[in-house]
Amino acid sequence: MKTKKIVVVGMGYVGFPLACAIASKSDFEVVGIDSDKEKISKIKNKKSPVEDLPSKMLKGIDIKATNSFEDLSDSDFIIICVPTPVYENKTPNLSFIINISEIIAKHLHKGQVIILESTVNPGVCDDVITPILEKNGLKAGIDFDLIHCPERIDPGNKKWNIYNIPRNIGGTSKKGIQKAISLYKTFLNAEIIELTSLKATESTKIIENTFRDVNIAYVNELAKIFDLMNIDIIEVIKAASTKPFAFMPHYPGCGVGGHCIPVDPYYLIQKSKDLGFNSQFMKMARLVNDSMPRYTIERLILGLNELGLPLKNTKIGILGLSYKANIGDLRESPSIEIIKILKEFHADVLICDPYVKNYEGLVDINYLLNKSTALILATAHHQFLKIKDWKKVKLIIDGRNCLNKDDIKNKNILYFGIGGK
Repeated sequence: MKTKKIVVVGMGYVGFPLACAIASKSDFEVVGIDSDKEKISKIKNKKSPVEDLPSKMLKGIDIKATNSFEDLSDSDFIIICVPTPVYENKTPNLSFIINISEIIAKHLHKGQVIILESTVNPGVCDDVITPILEKNGLKAGIDFDLIHCPERIDPGNKKWNIYNIPRNIGGTSKKGIQKAISLYKTFLNAEIIELTSLKATESTKIIENTFRDVNIAYVNELAKIFDLMNIDIIEVIKAASTKPFAFMPHYPGCGVGGHCIPVDPYYLIQKSKDLGFNSQFMKMARLVNDSMPRYTIERLILGLNELGLPLKNTKIGILGLSYKANIGDLRESPSIEIIKILKEFHADVLICDPYVKNYEGLVDINYLLNKSTALILATAHHQFLKIKDWKKVKLIIDGRNCLNKDDIKNKNILYFGIGGK
């Protein structure tokens, strides 16, 4: 007999591996809920619902996959792993959080532990989720517990995964927190840090990703300056990294992607605004990083000018659609913006990404190299780093500063990186 029932809501990059981890390391009954019927069908057929996560995660484990919310009623733990995106105007979109909270409230009973893993700004648990859950008369911290344990997922990272990344946790009562810690200890081989409040716990994930955003913005701005001074920023960063303290290397590029870094700072920016504070530093970092796709096109136009070629109607190859190397994740990918801008300039765009299956304009690598006059390397997939024969390409914009520029230049191909020729 299974001793406890765990319901994980959201079978995406966060919820699916979490459900698999719990099911593989405990005797809990695990239920995965998602509104996407295709995802549920795949799990039932022992296939991964997330393209970049292997189906072998389901081997030897039993997860009940469903579109129904009926299992919420008799569950011991409900773990929320729904998206927290931003609207087009860059303000937080809490609709997924609000919707699932309202559904859970209808099924809530005494003794349940509700765990939020989705990233939110400080105050969402106390000011948004708790009032919804308490509508039926039950009280948080007394009749049920609301816990926040923000996810820490790094897609494609072979060293750090759901089993070994330390976690932060906070909640409405000590008893509830201990219940949640006991659950996470069934699969987590890492430290669990207990914080004093839900707001403090919510803040941890936000500042982790905002820290990266502002530091990337710093080196992206340096890259623009160093381009004017013809200084190789990668050489400079490597040298600066030899200092054994007070320096952490971040690297420039054609844009910042993924669901966290380009999104999470806006949650803190909006919360600050609601409190009457103007967070200029974080907003400026976002502006700098959002400018990098267009700056990459500026580098392309500069190179084409040296070749005496227009951007209009010239075949431009894009190496990489995904936001990160060696995965197929398109969330907030700068490649999408680069392609959009190129089409606005009426360039003839060809795209290659071995990790993406369905996208308009995809071609294989040989066709792209044979047809393209210029290339933008937007994603550092390992297949691209092995290219030796660039065929008929005359110009390469290395959006990740990862190619062998000396080898490319020796082939009489014009090379521009992001931060020095």
